[in-house]
Amino acid sequence: MTAQLNPRGDVAVLVPAAGTGVRLGPGAPKALRPLAGEPLLVHAVRRIAAAPSVHTIVVAAPAADVESVRSMLAPVAPVIVVPGGAERQASVAAALAAVPAGPEIVLVHDAARALIPPDLVESVAEAVRSGHDAVIPVLPVVDTIKEVDAGGRVLGTVDRSALRAVQTPQGFRRSVLTAGHAAAGDPLTDDAGLVEKQGVAVVCVPGSEHALKITRPFDLALAEHLLAAGA
Repeated sequence: MTAQLNPRGDVAVLVPAAGTGVRLGPGAPKALRPLAGEPLLVHAVRRIAAAPSVHTIVVAAPAADVESVRSMLAPVAPVIVVPGGAERQASVAAALAAVPAGPEIVLVHDAARALIPPDLVESVAEAVRSGHDAVIPVLPVVDTIKEVDAGGRVLGTVDRSALRAVQTPQGFRRSVLTAGHAAAGDPLTDDAGLVEKQGVAVVCVPGSEHALKITRPFDLALAEHLLAAGA
């Protein structure tokens, strides 16, 4: 199962892409929904492959679509495709298990962030390469945040100066991510959460407005606009 991009690269990128995308409305699994005539997954893989440090890309696809995803991505980049799981965490674990010997830096990137700039891939990878065990790209929170109770009553206003919105790719030393998944309990929404529970320090690097997560129809329309504007 050999599929490498840059023989001198030291980064493997895992792309969990088995989610259904319920909030995007009825249709194909989210990663296979079209954006400007191509599936989200194709856009994401193409941009990841443009990052010079990337040696290997592993995609965790819907189990029923592994062969079609493999054929779809073959003209885009050399990619390993494995069946994903029912939860994102299981898909990442399956992709991690398929990474060949070599890369010691592992990034995890959501296919729903289809417009990922290759420079952001490089920035996260370089931060891990410089000695950090775990790295996440973030953006400042710009909205006022209220804490509310179950009945919708405001309990207080949260100080947003210490808050950050987290994006992907999230980067890890391979051994750190492997240990995090080996010790995983209840599913979490991101891999940084897994390693945080093991006491690993997670550091932040600046994210990108282009790395928005396509979750709702509005997000898809915004991504279409960004592509048309040259993103």
